[in-house]
Amino acid sequence: MFDFLDGYDLLGAFWVTVQLTVYSALGSLIWGTLLAGMKVSPVPLMRGFSTGYVNVVRNIPLTVIILFASLGLFQTMGISLGASDFTDINFRLAVLALSAYTAAFVCEALRSGINTVPVGQAEAARALGLSFTQVLRLIILPQAFRSVVNPLSNVLIALTKNTTIASAIGVAEASYLMKGMIENEAQLLPISAVFAFGFIVLTLPTGLILGWVSKKVAVKR
Repeated sequence: MFDFLDGYDLLGAFWVTVQLTVYSALGSLIWGTLLAGMKVSPVPLMRGFSTGYVNVVRNIPLTVIILFASLGLFQTMGISLGASDFTDINFRLAVLALSAYTAAFVCEALRSGINTVPVGQAEAARALGLSFTQVLRLIILPQAFRSVVNPLSNVLIALTKNTTIASAIGVAEASYLMKGMIENEAQLLPISAVFAFGFIVLTLPTGLILGWVSKKVAVKR
């Protein structure tokens, strides 16, 4: 029944998808947290940069960002991110593009979480002599993260599905293999079903686990 899978590295393709998701999730979480911190910063320049970045990046199609990473950064400017092999270069550029794009959504999710923290807590901390960075790191962000686990899980699931765009620059993830299989095999529906099931296996447990985590760490007020 699944003879059309012979000769194709299905697990390897989904492993590349998992790697793209994990590395991009870490990158976007770090950059998105920094953007959220800048967005609530008392420094106008930092607030302006964060607001401008989020508004611009969220309104640019991910395909354009992925192609810019390949055509603009690598082919035009020669930026290879320390890789020498063409496959590794495209993979790293895809991670960079996905991280830059997803960070805008992480920032907005965290900003909504920051808004749930009572202002009095920050004011009390500042009265005790803590700096803005200390207040953000020790008091605001821990509570903000606990209140936005569900929104962040939605961002992670969207990121998993967005990794399919990396095939536009030749990254051999799941959708890249799917396109090749459809071109070579006369099995459109079975191939589509297999890859759809693969993405369900990746995303459904993520939503369930993070939903459970959200209930466990929710801030009681």
